[in-house]
Amino acid sequence: MSIHSVGQDQPAAGPDHASERKRQIARAAMSCFARRGFHVTTMHDISAEAQISVGLIYRYFENKDAVIAYMAGEHLAGLREVLEEARKAPSLFEGLKIIAICHCEEEPDLQPAFVADLFAEAARNEHVRRMVGEVTEFFIAGLAALIAGSKEAEAARVDPRTAAEIIMDSTRGMTMRAIVDSSTLSASQIRERQLAMLRALWPLLFASAAPAASLERSSA
Repeated sequence: MSIHSVGQDQPAAGPDHASERKRQIARAAMSCFARRGFHVTTMHDISAEAQISVGLIYRYFENKDAVIAYMAGEHLAGLREVLEEARKAPSLFEGLKIIAICHCEEEPDLQPAFVADLFAEAARNEHVRRMVGEVTEFFIAGLAALIAGSKEAEAARVDPRTAAEIIMDSTRGMTMRAIVDSSTLSASQIRERQLAMLRALWPLLFASAAPAASLERSSA
């Protein structure tokens, strides 16, 4: 499809179409940031990836920071959904399993590379640093609340906040490893590795063994 295909450069009509267009641009930006890095990527690169004109992109986002801000908002919304789903799980382990694999995309070569570049940009860009910090704190706080409300919290080896930070940092570390392994591992294999990490952490955080692997597979 050409960048200037019929209808591609027309402004989206109505809030639903505008949201769809923003998501299209954000997805294109993620691909560009993952491949080229935030600093090197231009709005023209994003427009080519999205197959729409750069002028139309500027109708929705004034610059790359605005694109990142939108992506952070979308990510927060997604985290709220994941945490809500985890709260409805029949056990803490099942809830944490949902959280542990929520970053395992069907395109494992894209998401980890984007996250790595985003954290690198946070070291240089105060605006990005604040956004990354807000998303991280929201997720840790939600995870800590999930743990605190469980029966396992009564016999936990560490407090809920510390447990949440350990799980968060371990999951993030596994995400970084996926950058190296994405060419040889499928999304399913990466999810299995995340679950193995959760099972290994479980007896270190809580005074009990993780559920049997056979039961875990049967409930998936």
